[in-house]
Order: sequence, then structure tokens, then C-alpha cells
Amino acid sequence: MTAADLDPSHCYAAVKAHDTRFDGVFFVGVTSTGVYCRPVCRVRTPLAKNCRFFAHAAAAEQAGFRPCLRCRPELAPGNAPSDAVSRLAQRAAIRIREGALQGDSLENLAAQMQVSSRQLRRAVEQEFGVSPIALAQTYRLLLAKQLLTETSLKVVDIAFASGYSSLRRFNDAFRRHYRLSPSDLRSQRGRQAAGEGVRLRLSYRPPLAWEALAGFLGSRSGGGLVSYDGERFTGSLRTRSAVGWFSARDVPGQHHLEVHIAPALVPQISQVVAQLRQLFDLDAHPQVVDAQLAGDPLLAPLVAATPGLRIPGTVDGFELALRAVLGQQVSVRAASTVFTRFVERFGEPLETPLPGIERLPPDATAIAAADVTELATLGLNRRRAETVWHLARLVAEGTFELHPGTDVERTRAQLLAIPGIGPWTTDYIAMRALGDPDAMPQSDLGLMRALGVDKPAGVHSAAQGWRPWRAYGAMHCWHCLASGG
Repeated sequence: MTAADLDPSHCYAAVKAHDTRFDGVFFVGVTSTGVYCRPVCRVRTPLAKNCRFFAHAAAAEQAGFRPCLRCRPELAPGNAPSDAVSRLAQRAAIRIREGALQGDSLENLAAQMQVSSRQLRRAVEQEFGVSPIALAQTYRLLLAKQLLTETSLKVVDIAFASGYSSLRRFNDAFRRHYRLSPSDLRSQRGRQAAGEGVRLRLSYRPPLAWEALAGFLGSRSGGGLVSYDGERFTGSLRTRSAVGWFSARDVPGQHHLEVHIAPALVPQISQVVAQLRQLFDLDAHPQVVDAQLAGDPLLAPLVAATPGLRIPGTVDGFELALRAVLGQQVSVRAASTVFTRFVERFGEPLETPLPGIERLPPDATAIAAADVTELATLGLNRRRAETVWHLARLVAEGTFELHPGTDVERTRAQLLAIPGIGPWTTDYIAMRALGDPDAMPQSDLGLMRALGVDKPAGVHSAAQGWRPWRAYGAMHCWHCLASGG
């Protein structure tokens, strides 16, 4: 949603109702206080004449408003990729939120995205109403505000974890934007013992079908990467420069996940938070998605049975792609067996305090350095082993990234060019690793069975009414089959 899409009367009605559907969709600046809030803020509703509405927190801050200390705008869920008028701007925002402009230039980011810096700047300004640099500044400050409020990390550690090159620059930026120092904001509640890592809240728009989401991810465990005990989901995680572990559990009455992140990952906290939000699809608009899918008589009872079903993402795009290749034309159990062998051979051991979490995902560079014959000994025929090797080599060389911030269509074409990768695998990767909410593997046998058709064309035809949320429709079909429906 852009600023031009915001109707003041509709926005004010949402503010009066504290409507969770609009949490993170827009923010309200109150001219009488100089503060901006989420639509769900429980303070006294301001007069309509004192309200200004913004499509992004960065636009509110650029207009001179500072964040509310009660509703805490840094906790608002983001917007899923399909919400963006400009796909380019949304891709840029994903990368910026992960820290792409921390110590790097806009020109380099544009080059990575294969566009000019002018084109990138224009797209971001049109979509969010601020420059890419201002957007990055807001992300950094809101992350720092959350860390100051919810953790006992030292202020200097928070400064660096938030992307600042010095404590002085952090203090100056914080005072300039929020009119108070970091130490003034420091909460005295909920202190965590040193060395425990950090615990944070990751908000979402309700409802969230947590058991279905975590159960799907946990059922594809293997090799000591993830675990789900019916309440808490745990796993290992790799960032650009750190490795560690995490755990997450749902707090449904408060519409957030409580996540615990390893101490070693704290310096990369912005990337970790982005990875976890993508893993659990926390920026989705479930009520919008469910309303669309419920219009299909076949899906209506499935949506009613499991409202808020999410697309299970990934914290490691290559791991997901490897699973997809290994899962071609075999059962989930058979694919998990072979995948576990890859984890044991190419996944580094990891010490954690979490039962069952013992290794990192298989490394593309290590697999690319192996011989195809060696890969075949793990349970693959030679052709499938060659496909895995080609995929690993291209990822290791940086030919493409399996990440929500990439160009989906370009990455699809690159994947299809790999011998042994076809439309099913490409669609599955686009759906879960690239964050495409309209991707759907039309040749999937499970979908054909659920929809009562015998050809991919039948799936394509039956799912036209689900657009642009076909990935969610596919998840409902799979969930129904897994539940014995």
C-alpha cells in the first residue's frame, strides 16, 4: 500500500476499531502529541482532525513523528510481497531490512539487484514515501528500540547489532529522531541473564495456525536441523557471518511469537529477524487471504477448519532447494532419509542447548566441491546427483540467490536451466524460498488428488479463483491430505 492508497476516513475507522487487519498496513501520526502509533494502539483514540496517516513507519518519522512507547511500532508486522505496488521496492525493502545498507552503498545494492541506483531510489520513494537511506535508518532505529526495551544487551552491543559503526553515531541518531537517549529508554523489566542470547517478540496479524505451520516444518526434520515438540519449534541457523540456534513459540492471545536467539547470532540480529519472519510467514494478511480462498466451495471448509494457515518458508534457500530436488517423484519419508545423509556429510556440527539440534544445513560450497560419484553414494541416481551438484555450484558461485529479495521470474528461469529441474521443483522453491504467494506446483500429485483432477491443466483451471494466493490454496490442500481429509 502506498500513501496514495490511504483513505483518511477508512484509516480512522480502523483506528477507532483497533482493527488487527490493518496492523502494519499503515501508521497514524497524532499532531497534538507528535507521536505515531499502530492502528491497534490502545491509548485514547485521537480526534480525526489531529490524525495523519502514513504507509510506512519511515514516512511518519520523516514527517517528524516519534514512535509510541506503548504500542511500539517496531513490533508491527510488515507487508507481504504481493502488497507492494512495486515489486522492485518490496524486494529492496526485504534486503534493506536484513541490513543490506549497513556499511554498503546504494549503488552496490542496486548492482546486486541488476538495476540502476536511480531506478531503485525512485521505486522505493514511490512505494514508501522515503529514500532507501531513510528507510534503512528507520529499520535500524526501530530494531534498536526493540532491543533496548526487551533485552539487557549493552547499549554498545545494540548499536553495532543495529548496524551503526560507532556508539556516538547511534546515540546521535537516536536522540535526533526520538528526542531521548538510548539509556533513557532502557527498560528495567524482563532482564535476561548475560550469555543467554536474546528473547524478542515477533508480531503477526491473527489468526495464525501455529500447530499446522510448525507441524509441517517439523515433519520435514532430519539430521538435527529442526525440531517441534507440539509447542516450541527449534532449529539451527546460518547468516552471512555467524551460526547459531533459535527457538520459537506462539503466544496467541497477544498475537506474537516469542523467539529465543543464540548469543552468537546477536551481531546479525537484523538478518536473523528477517529470516525468522520469512520462515513463519509473519507478514501475511491471513484475513484477506482466507476471505479470497473461502470463495471457492472446495476450499471454504478447509479455510474454516484451519484459519490463518501460512506458507512455511525457510531460513536457508539452498537447503529448501536441495530438499525440493531430493523430493522429486519420491515420498516425503524417502526424501527425508536421503536429505539426512546430506546433512550428516555436508552439514557442520553445532553445539546448542536445544535437544535434537546438532547441525547446520548442508553447505552449497562443500557439495559443489564434492564429486558427483560421491553424491550418488548418498542414495541418488547419477542424473539426480548431477542436478544437485549443478545447483550447489551455481549457488556457491553466487550466480543466483534463493532469497525473497530476488527477482522471482529471473530466478525461475535460472533454475529451469539446470538439467533435472522442472516446473514442479521451480514452483515449490518459488513458493517457499522466494516468497511468491501465487506460486503453485501444478503438476503435484497431491494437489491433483485433492482437487479431483488427473492433469496439471485441471489444477491450473481449478485454482484460478485463488489468485493471487494460490500458494496458500495449495497449503490448504496439502494440510487436508496430511490430516486424513
